[in-house]
Amino acid sequence: MTFQIRKATESDAPAILELIKGLALYEKEPDAVESSVEDIVRDGFGSSPLFNVLLAETNDGEAVGFALFFFTWSTWKGRPSLFLEDLFVDPAHRGKGIGLALFKKVARTAVERKCQRMEWSVLDWNHLARDFYHSLGAFHNEGWLPYRLTGAALAKFGEGQS
Repeated sequence: MTFQIRKATESDAPAILELIKGLALYEKEPDAVESSVEDIVRDGFGSSPLFNVLLAETNDGEAVGFALFFFTWSTWKGRPSLFLEDLFVDPAHRGKGIGLALFKKVARTAVERKCQRMEWSVLDWNHLARDFYHSLGAFHNEGWLPYRLTGAALAKFGEGQS
């Protein structure tokens, strides 16, 4: 099987959502996806997209993988950074180099945009992914802990008096 990687378009939103659902299933949270096709279209396409998506598809046009990323900016380095939110390949199509090709294309995008770093998160139990990233020279940033403020706590804090 051969495949190609291309930048997603608005018409790919349904396929992107199906891949997101596949990722949620893989990460053992099949009911966690709240995103809709409309959300993806609204925030991923148009004049000021909030994220970028690369799609991997077979020669017959079947979407079998994706990488979703966005840019941040480092105050210390004065350069952009690329944050890879999700990279997923349908389990039936793994072992064919698709994940590596997606990851490489995202890294190439970071280099082209003169990013000073590329970052992502990996679930602690996903040793297959962790081993893969370590083999590429990536490392776990031991000195930093991820934090989140979500849902009611975010709303309460964000609406409160400062």
